Amino acid sequence: MAKKTSTKLSDSEQVELYMKTLSAHPMLAEVEALRTILKKSSAKLNERIKWNAPSYYYKEDIVTFGPRKDDKVLLVFHHPHIVKIKSDLLEGDYKDRRLAWFSNMKEIKSHKKDLTTIMKLLVEAIDKK
Repeated sequence: MAKKTSTKLSDSEQVELYMKTLSAHPMLAEVEALRTILKKSSAKLNERIKWNAPSYYYKEDIVTFGPRKDDKVLLVFHHPHIVKIKSDLLEGDYKDRRLAWFSNMKEIKSHKKDLTTIMKLLVEAIDKK
């Protein structure tokens, strides 16, 4: 009798599987645009599933997509250094995280530079540890 082996999906395979579940989501284009911006912000970043959503890390967790909504996309920045970064894009006065909401592609495009800068600052902070 052959032994059944189970193979765990790689991080990227898990993300691709997750994205297939969003194929009919009204904000799919916005999620994909944000993923592209995040991934291109630093070659050091990796993508995986955390909290049942795409998440980005470099040695430490940095940002994760928030719970699904039909009318906006949430990014939860949960790296401790985020509280030291000043940006109009970041919302909340939490002791350890900040939020960024996007309602449409126009908002994403207008905040692309700021989002990229935030990610670069977080990666630099991790490198300085």
